[in-house]
Amino acid sequence: MLRSGGSPRVGLVSLGCPKATVDTERLATQLRVRGYQTASDYARADLVVVNTCGFLKEAIDESLAAIGEAIARNGRVIVTGCLGARAELVRAAHPSVLAVTGPQDEAAVLAVLEAHLPAPQAPDPARVPRARLRLTPRHYAYLKIAEGCNHRCTFCVIPALRGRLRSRPPGDVLEEAEALVAAGVRELLLVAQDTPAYGTDLRPRTGFWRGRPVRARLPELVDALAALAALAAPAGVWLRLHYVYPYPTVDELVARMAEGKLVPYLDVPFQHASARILERMRRPADPKGALERIRRWRTMCPELAIRSTFIVGFPGETERDFAELLDFLEQAQLDRVGCFAYSPVEGAAANALPGAVPPELKEERRARLMARQAEISRARLTRRLGRTETVLVDAPDVGRSAREAPEVDGVIRLRGRAQPGEFARVLIESADEHDLHGRVIDA
Repeated sequence: MLRSGGSPRVGLVSLGCPKATVDTERLATQLRVRGYQTASDYARADLVVVNTCGFLKEAIDESLAAIGEAIARNGRVIVTGCLGARAELVRAAHPSVLAVTGPQDEAAVLAVLEAHLPAPQAPDPARVPRARLRLTPRHYAYLKIAEGCNHRCTFCVIPALRGRLRSRPPGDVLEEAEALVAAGVRELLLVAQDTPAYGTDLRPRTGFWRGRPVRARLPELVDALAALAALAAPAGVWLRLHYVYPYPTVDELVARMAEGKLVPYLDVPFQHASARILERMRRPADPKGALERIRRWRTMCPELAIRSTFIVGFPGETERDFAELLDFLEQAQLDRVGCFAYSPVEGAAANALPGAVPPELKEERRARLMARQAEISRARLTRRLGRTETVLVDAPDVGRSAREAPEVDGVIRLRGRAQPGEFARVLIESADEHDLHGRVIDA
């Protein structure tokens, strides 16, 4: 007996990073192809799928809590995603789940789903939307160009959860981008675990798009995406990069930002600034070189905004190491920063390192870092007062410039009428440590 009384309805809970969001969107698209409807609340769902995150302890706790809530409020639950790779942990906490599958295992989810909630029809190619169903607002979308990672950072278990780097062929990426732009997307956010590594695993290294060769390398993929966007959307489409490991090719990407092919925005997770701690993390241990590159990038593209993330309280971190990190922040003058207090994750190599930092000291350092960065962010935002900037409107009173990514950065609070999903010209009038405030002068 279906709760909805009509077509079977599936509830979808999506947790974690934008890459997981794309996975949930692809699953939602396949549900539509099979005639399922999606439910907006537990009460109307005949079954719930929870797409989990398993990266940090906080994310694991959030995922287990979400599974528990779905069981309590619905009762029929399938678990998938990164935490699904640790099925024993999920089942120990919630033995009543119908099934547990790992990340990107769409076929397994659909098989279990149909066993418990038969599809109303066979997959119908005619029902496949050219652009996938999306959980994001209509005007922006995440475009996943690769999956997995070849790095072995000691604090991270993503390679164990999602495997080694697997890049999508350039033609597949461009075909999806064209469909998204045709569906009204005005900002494409390129995501992967390690975005600049795109294509290094592909053989041959050249793909094709509409009969023309496209090299499977991020700078050349950006060129093709920018050309596609210019032809498809006269009003313009922003291309934004996330998760940029600091390879030498980043200089080529910054040059394309200066040319207007990419928005001038870099998301570079530096993680720390003590060479000793970076070596323990198995990250590039050259803080001085990182500062030199930041200066060079800003010379190449003066409008560049840089966001980064850092981990404090990593095993062995001393007050001197932390002081080096604060000094790096002072010199780098990053626009946006996120900070995590280190927490051990089962299976991570860092768990075996000596020198655990007490929890209260980790939190104290995190608070000190964020307080210092708040001062830096406020000062950098204040520099924009009196400027007129192009803003992509997210809601009638909220927008973002090219210097703000959705969901992770601050916003521009708007005064005046503006149409969500469209670009507007906004005069920046005031700033605080996170957000700007401005008046719409042309929409």
